[in-house]
Amino acid sequence: MKAKSLCRAGIVLITLCCVRAEVSANADQVSTNNSSEVKSADETNSPVQYNNWIEFSIGDFFVNGDKAQFQRRQGMSSGPFGGVEDFHWEQSVGKRGLFTIDGRGIFDNHDYDLRLKLSEPEKGYLQFGYREFRTWYDGSGGFYPRGTNHWFNLYDDEMQVDRGEVWFEGGLRIPDVPELTFRYAHDFRGGRKDSTIWGDSASLGISGANNSRGIVPSFRDINEKRDIFIFDLKHKISTTDFGAGFRYDKIDNHNSLNIHRRAGELTGSVTQAADRFVTQKDDFESDVWNGHAFTETRFNEKVLLTVGYSYTTLDTDVGGSRIYGASYDPVYDPLFARRQQRDEGFLDLHGGSQVQQHVGNINLMLTPWQSLVVVPSFRVEHQGQEGDAAFTETSVNAPPARAPTAEFLLNTREWDYTDVTEALDVRYTGVTNWVFYLRGEWLEEQGNLKERQADNDPDAPAPTNSIILRDTDSTRFTQKYLAGVNWYPLRQLNLSGQYYHKERKNDYTHLIDSTPNAPSSNNRYPAFLTDQDFTTDDVNFRFTLHPFNNLTLVTRYDFQLSTIDTKADLLAEVQSADMHTHIISESISWVPLTRLFVQASFNYSLDELKTGANNFVGSATNNIVPTSRNNYWNASALVGYALDDKTHLQAQYFYYRSDNYVDNSLFSQPYGAESEEHGITATLTRQLTKRLRWTLRYGFFNNRDITSGHHNDYTAHMVYSSWQYRF
Repeated sequence: MKAKSLCRAGIVLITLCCVRAEVSANADQVSTNNSSEVKSADETNSPVQYNNWIEFSIGDFFVNGDKAQFQRRQGMSSGPFGGVEDFHWEQSVGKRGLFTIDGRGIFDNHDYDLRLKLSEPEKGYLQFGYREFRTWYDGSGGFYPRGTNHWFNLYDDEMQVDRGEVWFEGGLRIPDVPELTFRYAHDFRGGRKDSTIWGDSASLGISGANNSRGIVPSFRDINEKRDIFIFDLKHKISTTDFGAGFRYDKIDNHNSLNIHRRAGELTGSVTQAADRFVTQKDDFESDVWNGHAFTETRFNEKVLLTVGYSYTTLDTDVGGSRIYGASYDPVYDPLFARRQQRDEGFLDLHGGSQVQQHVGNINLMLTPWQSLVVVPSFRVEHQGQEGDAAFTETSVNAPPARAPTAEFLLNTREWDYTDVTEALDVRYTGVTNWVFYLRGEWLEEQGNLKERQADNDPDAPAPTNSIILRDTDSTRFTQKYLAGVNWYPLRQLNLSGQYYHKERKNDYTHLIDSTPNAPSSNNRYPAFLTDQDFTTDDVNFRFTLHPFNNLTLVTRYDFQLSTIDTKADLLAEVQSADMHTHIISESISWVPLTRLFVQASFNYSLDELKTGANNFVGSATNNIVPTSRNNYWNASALVGYALDDKTHLQAQYFYYRSDNYVDNSLFSQPYGAESEEHGITATLTRQLTKRLRWTLRYGFFNNRDITSGHHNDYTAHMVYSSWQYRF
């Protein structure tokens, strides 16, 4: 954190020093040599071009209600903020070179940006950059709307993750010499965010056996780093462009999932707490090497050929553990696990995978006539994967059967497949005011998967007992079709329509299966699947009308239907999922007066997903697994008015509404989203002088959330002002 703070301070210091030096230099030059010329330029209409500028801003949000939800929705801090909104400075170097600095630094929003670039035409360029920004999250859990109306507040739910990048890039651009480009980037991501893998609690006043609900909030700690090296070469010989490149990508992630189970509960004895903390650590490291090359040849105006090849190798290492304890990040204690009598975790996870991928493609663009373009293409991909993972499983049986045990498990997996894809694109413009286009794509895949899992369970007949042994051949056939048309019957009117169809058929043949004819076995999923087919149909229409020069109307309608058909061993084929989506949108742009413009848009979405679980015994009457719906609509409007040549006023309004909440809390946990949100802003901009511009903005935001029992409600006021000075 100290290094980041120093870097941020350095960015602001460099920015302010550059500004101060430039402004001082300009001021000195104006006062000694050209004061009369500058004064004349400000007082007359003589065109003066200012290539540099700096903009300062300051603002504050006054939030009443859930600040964490406000920050997540608005992507801003819930308090005061300010700094350098935008900075640009450029300086000529030599006869044709140019050096530029662009920057931004908004404190408390953790929004920082600095870019330096030196370029010289027909020689090359060098550039450096630093970028950091923050994403906000709400760490609250679920809400139980019956009995106690329970809502857990276990910790500060205002969470955030900082993302950033430091990069350097250089390019050689000398005529008749191969173009060379090198780039290095270091990415990072760190902080804390929420997770929907919630903990459970039974202290909700629910009677019966199924008296627990997973509503206890949980969170993830994030610590990720990534280094990327890229080198590219490009050269042209006669009518052919040649290119080759190399990329190395290194990832180092150390994250954790933190869950609080049975928060606040006690068992039969008051001294023995049932609640406990789960910390699952997930470590991941990888090295990716990639080499690629391509050629692009223009034989004549009617024939263009491109060929490409890429080879990638990936090595990964995984590690981690899942431990239960009296607090987060505990040391494994078998006695604590034995007292709980119910927990299962793992220790010393280690393993990794190796992947090799070959991809080759060829594309031919033919233009036999000016109005017809035909592009056939062919792509082949082969990938081989080998992976293994081993860990020590920790489990507890109900006493007095057995004390805590540590069981070593080893999993191995081998998968290789070959994809062959053919595609054809056609575009025809030979009919006046019409554009027709078609696309077809066909993919065939052959693959093989080998899975092994073994343990050294002391109760097993042998020291090492294979509990999973599978060998599966798979085939996949995918076909996609796209057809569309654009029609321009009048200058003020155009229509377009598009239809999309996709089918994906998966067939599995289990050559070896250590658990045959046992669909109820927990170890068989998804090995008992023999066929699974996905089908998607999508149609959309767009209508654009210009009844007057100052009015534009755009209407769009989308409909999508998706189904999944599944067949398993000893079971008949069923439609396991059915999804319907309707989207209607409308936008209006109107300029009734020279000084006034209006823009408005409206979107309405109907989205419904049904699965086989909706028809399970008891579901229809008890609503245990209701139909999933994601219906919503939103509307926005923007109005701008020029009070005079120097003063502009703009107002914007936004509205969102969803209504998908189903209170099935008596049988399950309700998840459907239901909320209402308003947002309005008003902005006044005044050009005080040719160099100085002032902006004042006010905003009001309101959010009401039914799903959270109104715990995520908020209202907020924003006041913001900025000053831009050009020089």
